[in-house]
Amino acid sequence: MDLVANLPDRLDYPLSLKLNPPRVRAGRELQMAFTVTDPKTGKQVTDFQVIHEKLYHLFIVSQDLQYFVHDHPEKGTDGVFRFDAVLPKPGMYRILSDFYPQGGTPQLIVKTVVVPGAPITPGSELKPEMSPKQSGNMQVALTMQPQQPIAGMKTLLFFHLEPADGLEPYLGAWSHMLAASDDLVDMTHHHPFIADGGPRMQFNMIFPRARVYRIWVQFQRKGVVNTAVFDVPVSELK
Repeated sequence: MDLVANLPDRLDYPLSLKLNPPRVRAGRELQMAFTVTDPKTGKQVTDFQVIHEKLYHLFIVSQDLQYFVHDHPEKGTDGVFRFDAVLPKPGMYRILSDFYPQGGTPQLIVKTVVVPGAPITPGSELKPEMSPKQSGNMQVALTMQPQQPIAGMKTLLFFHLEPADGLEPYLGAWSHMLAASDDLVDMTHHHPFIADGGPRMQFNMIFPRARVYRIWVQFQRKGVVNTAVFDVPVSELK
C-alpha cells in the first residue's frame, strides 16, 4: 500500500452483509454481499483503493478455529462486493473485511454469520503450539522477542522459512498474517515489517489482551501458497 500524506480522520465505515439464501445451511452454497456506506453522507461507497493487488480482502474463521479462508470478493457494477462461500459445518463464523474507501482510511470490520445446528460457543480453548510447521512446499518456524508476549506491548515475530529459494510475493506482499484471539473477539490482518525475499521475515505485533492467539501466516513459494498455523500465548503485564 502506498503511503498517503494528510490522511483524513479515522472513521468507521458502516458495512452491511446480506446473505443469499438468508437461512444459511452447512455445506450449501451461500452468497455474501457486502455494501459499504459513507459515515458522513449515508451514501453507498463505490470507489476503493487497491490494497495488495485487491480491492477487498476477506477472512472467514469458524468458531472452533479449524476453518480458515483468505479470499477476495468481486465488486459488481452496483458497487456491491460479492463472495460465494460454502460454510462446512454448523456453528458461528467470524467474517473479517479489509478494505480502503477512496477518501477515507483503511477499514477492518468484523461480522458474524451463524449456521444453525450447533451450540454457539465462540472461540476454542487453545494451548500454546509454536513448533515448526510443514506446509505445502516449505517449513515455517517461529521465534519471538520477547519470548513471552505481553498484552499491550510490541512483540517481534520472526518467521524462518526453509527452503527459501523460489519465494515469491503473495498478493503484493511477501506474506500475509491473520491473528485471532481464542475467543474470536480480536481479529487483525498484518504484513511483514521487514522482508526481502530471504529466509526470515519480521512482523511487529501488539496483542491487545492476555489470551492465546491463533496465527495463520501465508507465504508463496514456486507458485504454491503455504499456510502455517501457530498458537501464541499472551500474558498480562505484571
